[in-house]
Amino acid sequence: MSQRNRLMVLLAAAGMLVSAVAHAQDYPTKPITLIVPWPAGGSTDISMRAIADSASKVLGQPVTIDNKAGGGGTVGPATMAATAKPDGYTIAQLPITVFRLPLMQEVSWDPAKDFSYIIHLTGYTFGVTTSAESQFKTWQDVIDFAKKNPGKVTYATPGTGTSLHIGMEQIAAMAGIKLTQVPFKGGAETNAAVLGQHTMLQADSTGWRPLVDAGKLKLLMVWTGARSPNYPDVPTLKELGYPMVYDSPFGIAGPKGMDPKIVAKLHDAFKKALEDPAVIATLAKYDMVPNYKNTEDYKKFVVEVTESERKVIDTLGLAKK
Repeated sequence: MSQRNRLMVLLAAAGMLVSAVAHAQDYPTKPITLIVPWPAGGSTDISMRAIADSASKVLGQPVTIDNKAGGGGTVGPATMAATAKPDGYTIAQLPITVFRLPLMQEVSWDPAKDFSYIIHLTGYTFGVTTSAESQFKTWQDVIDFAKKNPGKVTYATPGTGTSLHIGMEQIAAMAGIKLTQVPFKGGAETNAAVLGQHTMLQADSTGWRPLVDAGKLKLLMVWTGARSPNYPDVPTLKELGYPMVYDSPFGIAGPKGMDPKIVAKLHDAFKKALEDPAVIATLAKYDMVPNYKNTEDYKKFVVEVTESERKVIDTLGLAKK
């Protein structure tokens, strides 16, 4: 390469570097899309809209929600990882299913390589409900029926491989019973399924709360470490003899290759959103508590949770062959 050509290459590289730095400094200059991989109207959607609205005030640009449901919460993040530019204008909520499903089946993404982790936000209160007209008044009623009728107790979940699916299978194994999962796309569908008695049970996050409060559904258990202050009479898994706590914590990530300066701006905006009283109130409505982790701690958490899930999947015999 001639000296002249070498100089032109260096100038071009320098120009690209200056452009990238300017882009990071000016970011954001247009609306940001936040993919929520669940249907509109559920607890995740409502809480993420509150968080996005608060973060947009810090960023100075709208953060708009794009619901891409399916695959137990993996379709949206997988689509982002495959198609979005790493410019900070497309990000996604990441449920634990994103880390768990690759252990169970072949998928199109690698959680260790395909995402730029930004911030860890919060987790869920999970519970098992049944229709108010159901024969089940307690979880023991479910066990007694299931032992006499193996496989006939059906339960709705927001998808195969979700924490609700894996949690229910762990509970069933410990109780010595056989349950049958019926997967849906999200809380609106699982609510309709159990309310209409198309399934006997529902295992989901607190999108069921309005129906429980209205007396249309009965809450049989919660999966938190302590009883919910909203339902002090409902037992936890541990109280029922299952040594588990499931809250399926989640955060936000973008596609791989994002500029660290843009990641930092997004992190700071969403951290402030978690401290917003309006956001805290919305989370509390659904028994969700802020569970903040910065970018580096979130990356470490991903490694830890993947290994933890690997052990559970292996124990249940659900690992991919």
